[in-house]
Amino acid sequence: MKIEICANSYQSAVNAEASGADRIELCSELAIGGITPSFGLIKKIKQDLRIPVHVLIRPRSGDFTYSNADFEVMKQDVMFCKNLGCEGVVSGVLNADNTIDLERTKELIELAMPMSFTFHRAFDWVVNPLKSLDELKEIGVKRILTSGQENQAVKGIELLKKLKDRAGVFIEIMPGGGVNIDTILVFKKAGFKQVHFSATSLYSTQKKVNVTMNSDRFFDETLVAISDSEKIINMINLVK
Repeated sequence: MKIEICANSYQSAVNAEASGADRIELCSELAIGGITPSFGLIKKIKQDLRIPVHVLIRPRSGDFTYSNADFEVMKQDVMFCKNLGCEGVVSGVLNADNTIDLERTKELIELAMPMSFTFHRAFDWVVNPLKSLDELKEIGVKRILTSGQENQAVKGIELLKKLKDRAGVFIEIMPGGGVNIDTILVFKKAGFKQVHFSATSLYSTQKKVNVTMNSDRFFDETLVAISDSEKIINMINLVK
C-alpha cells in the first residue's frame, strides 16, 4: 500500500521521508482544509529531499468555485511546480452548483503534464459522485482523493468501495480524511492501493497567549473572505 502524507511544513516533509512514506501532498493551513504552500517552501523541499512532492493547488479557503483571477493564480502555481520538477499537483474546480467544472479542470490537467494530477477533496462536495467519477475519467484524471463524502473516510467506506469498483484500472481512488492508526487497515483490507493522511501531532511552543491570532469566522467553508471595497472606502474617508 502506498502512503501519501499530507505535509504542512518543512519538518512534516522531512519526517515523512525519514519515516518511509512514498510521497507527500505539500500544503499549508490544515485548519482550513489546506491551501497552496509558499514558493519558498516548495523550493526548499525540492532542493533538500528526495521524496516525490505533489503540491496542493488551492488559492484560498472556502469553496472550490473560482474567479478568473483565482484561476490565473492557480495556473501560475502549476507552472511554478512544473518548473521546479515537482512530481504532481493536487487540484480541481467546481461550478457554483458543485458539479465539476470540467473545462477548467481539464485545462489544469493539460497544463500540469507530465506531472501527475490528483483531483482533490472537492470531490466530496459533488452532487453525484459516480457520474462525477465517469466525467473525471473522460478528461484524464488518474487519481481522486476522497473521504467518501463523509467527515471521516472510514465512515464513507461503502461509497469509497463503490467508487473503487467503478473506477477499475482507469482511476486510483485514494481514501483520505481522518485516517489514523485505528482505521488504516480498513482501507487495506478493502483493497485500496493508496491512502492519504497527515499523522499530525500537536506540540506546544508557547505558554498561553493573551492575544489570539485565530478567528473562528474564517473556518466556515460556505463563506469566502474578501476585503470589502465599501468598508475600505468608508474607513479611508474618515482619516483622509
